[in-house]
Amino acid sequence: MINKMKHLKHIRYILRLFIAISFLKLSAKTIEVCDSCKFYSLKKAVKYANDYDTILIRKGIYKEFNIVLNKPVTILGENFPIVDGGLNGEIFTITSDMVTIEGLCIKNVGKSYKDDHAAIRIKKSKKFTIQNNIIEKVFFGIYVEKSAYGKIYNNRVSGEAKHEYSSGNGIQLWHSKYITVERNTIQNVRDGIYLEFSNNCTVINNVSKDNIRYGLHFMFSNDDDYYDNLFTNNGSGVAVMFSKNIDMYNNTFQKNWGTASYGLLLKEINDSKIRNNIFEKNTVGINVEGSNRITFKNNDFIKNGWAVRVRGACYSNTFVGNNFLYNSLDLSYNGTINDNYINENYWSNYRGYDLNKDGIGDVPYRPVNLFSYVVNKSPETIILLRSLLTEIIDFSEKVTPIFTPNNLLDNNPLIKKVKL
Repeated sequence: MINKMKHLKHIRYILRLFIAISFLKLSAKTIEVCDSCKFYSLKKAVKYANDYDTILIRKGIYKEFNIVLNKPVTILGENFPIVDGGLNGEIFTITSDMVTIEGLCIKNVGKSYKDDHAAIRIKKSKKFTIQNNIIEKVFFGIYVEKSAYGKIYNNRVSGEAKHEYSSGNGIQLWHSKYITVERNTIQNVRDGIYLEFSNNCTVINNVSKDNIRYGLHFMFSNDDDYYDNLFTNNGSGVAVMFSKNIDMYNNTFQKNWGTASYGLLLKEINDSKIRNNIFEKNTVGINVEGSNRITFKNNDFIKNGWAVRVRGACYSNTFVGNNFLYNSLDLSYNGTINDNYINENYWSNYRGYDLNKDGIGDVPYRPVNLFSYVVNKSPETIILLRSLLTEIIDFSEKVTPIFTPNNLLDNNPLIKKVKL
C-alpha cells in the first residue's frame, strides 16, 4: 500500500512538472539582439530572459565571450551573425538542460595550455541541441562533458592546427552518453571527433578531413556506433582504443598517408563489427593490435599499402566476404600461431582456378607472403617490394611455409568480387 502511494505521488509530480513546463513554453517570448534593439549584448539578453525564451540575434558582429547559458533558452541567429571571442577564452558555456544554439558564426576561441577553451562547452546538460552553426578559428570547437541525450547536427567546425600539442579537437565528448553527432564537417584541428568514457553514442554522416592526428578517436568508450562517415587526408583516419561493442559500417577511409598512418587503428578492442566499409589509398587500411572477436565482413580494401596489418595478441577474429583489390600487401601477420578465421574473400592476387564453376577457387589462397614477414622485421626492406628476389622468396614460402602460420589460409577464395 505504501509503495502504491509513493508511485501515485511520483506520477502526480511528473504531471505537475509537465504542465508547468508546457505553460512556461506557451508563455515564452522572443528577445531580439541588435545594434538598435533594446538589447545589444548577448549577455544582457540572457540575463533578462526567462526559461524557454528565444533570443533572436540579428545579423551583425558581437564581440563577446564567457556567455553562460544557465537556463533553458534557444539562441537563434538570423543570417549567421558573428560572435567573435577575440581570442580571449571560451565563448559559450551551457550549464542548463534543454538549451539550443542555432544559426551562429562563432569564431576566435582563445588558446591555452592550461584550459581547454571551446567555442561551445556543454556541462552536465541534458537534451541540448547544437545545430546549423559555423564555428571557425577554434582551439576546441564543441566540448561536451558529463552530459546526455544531446544532438550536434550540421555544424561546420574548423581550426588552424599546426601541431598536436598546440591544438584541440573539433567535437569532443567526455564522460557523456546518448549523444548523436550527425552531418558535421570538421577540419584542420587535432582530432576531428573525440570520444572518451562516452557510451551509447552515434556518429553518423560526418566529414572529417585534413586533421593533424585522427578523423575520429575513441578511448574507453563502449556500445557506440559510427556509420556513413568520410575520413580523408587525416594523420590517420580513425583510432578505436580500449573499447568494446563498437559497430563500424558504411564508412569511407581514404588517403590517410604517412609513415604512421592508418585508415583504421584498432588497439585493445573486443566484440565489435567492421562491415561494408571502403578502405582506399591508405598507408595501412586496418592496423589491428590486441583485439579479439572482431568481425570483418563485406569491406573493400583498394590500393592500400597494407590492406590489413595484424600485430600481436589478436584471436578469434573473422574475415569473411571482403574484397582485397590491388593492395601492395593484402595481409601482414607477425605471429606464428593463427586463431583467426579467414574464408570466402575475394583476392585480386589470387591465381587459382575454378573447374566446377561454383564461384569458389579450387586451390586455397595464402594471403600472407614471406616478404610481408620480412618487412615487419626490417621495414627498410620495403624498397625491394617489386623485385625478382621478392617473388622468389614468396613463392618458396607458399610451397613450404616456415615463417608464416601453416593454417593461415582462405580455403574458399571467391572467383568474383563481392557486391557490397
